[in-house]
Amino acid sequence: MMRRCPLCSTSDPALYHQDCRRDYYQCATCVLVFVPTEQHLTAAEEKNEYDQHQNSPHDTGYRHFLGRLFDPLVAKLSSGARGLDFGSGPGPTLSVMFEEAGHAMDVYDIYYAPNEEVLNRHYDFITATEVIEHLSAPGVVLSKLAAKLAPGGYLGLMTKRVTTQEAFSRWHYINDPTHVCFFSEATFYWIGQHLGMEVEFPAADVVLLCYR
Repeated sequence: MMRRCPLCSTSDPALYHQDCRRDYYQCATCVLVFVPTEQHLTAAEEKNEYDQHQNSPHDTGYRHFLGRLFDPLVAKLSSGARGLDFGSGPGPTLSVMFEEAGHAMDVYDIYYAPNEEVLNRHYDFITATEVIEHLSAPGVVLSKLAAKLAPGGYLGLMTKRVTTQEAFSRWHYINDPTHVCFFSEATFYWIGQHLGMEVEFPAADVVLLCYR
């Protein structure tokens, strides 16, 4: 079977790791590690996993977790900047935090807030926390999101990063069946170069991409 990287479309990725559940391939071009499409959950199975999440804006622990992205990003925003939280989940929280800081927010989630209209607007910043590892077509999605940013706009992402092959084999992050793409710093530098954006790593698991 001809395999292509879901981020950059390079063919013939190398097998990176196998476990009793899935196979993991690595792209030679963008360094993305990914699970082949035929091993992904169905949409119904995926939503069932997400329905078990109990995140809420009233959860101070969850707010602290999101603060790793919120704090460095909010410090960069102009007053009254408009944002989109992409993949907001069943209990939108990051959007509430930005609204409390004086920024107008839209939310989008394929299962819980499927309002396609917001994807036609332009924004000063777009966030996606613990989202991109779930995407079956990250290249398409990230390009579309970047295209919706105003000049000087920020794309803020949160996902745990691949470090070494040995660490990957013991990594709890790959045990979640909804996680199908795994990014390293090298992958984000490739994304930045591909999209013409600068890349910054302000905190653990956080990356900011910005048009200059």
